[in-house]
Amino acid sequence: QLAGPPAKTGDSPTRGIGDLLRDFADGLAQRQTPDDRAAWLKRISRKVQVFGIPGIEVIGYDDWAKQCRHEFETGVLKNVSYDGMKVQVMTPGRVMFKTVETVEANDGTIQAHGVEIILEKETDGKWRVVQERILSREEAEHDGLWQ
Repeated sequence: QLAGPPAKTGDSPTRGIGDLLRDFADGLAQRQTPDDRAAWLKRISRKVQVFGIPGIEVIGYDDWAKQCRHEFETGVLKNVSYDGMKVQVMTPGRVMFKTVETVEANDGTIQAHGVEIILEKETDGKWRVVQERILSREEAEHDGLWQ
């Protein structure tokens, strides 16, 4: 459950944040049903901002939700997964981490890129993505996301 502090009573903060990030990544991994889309969107803050998309300055929640709806309705995506999470900064209500996001389309196309994600515990107690930044290949390599 993502409502609650990253660290559980009696657990080390590192173990708690690891659990939070794994749960979050599993929840963001997209599948192809309307229920999955609704659950996925619940993990995205209404105040989210996405940076680093070529030719686009910033994407907000409405545009992201619209794109998500299009991808689910047209069956474009087969899978989205996250691997190699590296925590950069952690406070009681915010976590910034970098990871590799792999997007697999139903036509066999696979794209992988580094992303920096900021999760924030919102007023309802739920952890949501408030910012995502797509990293350049060089930055991802520098950060050790790729060998």
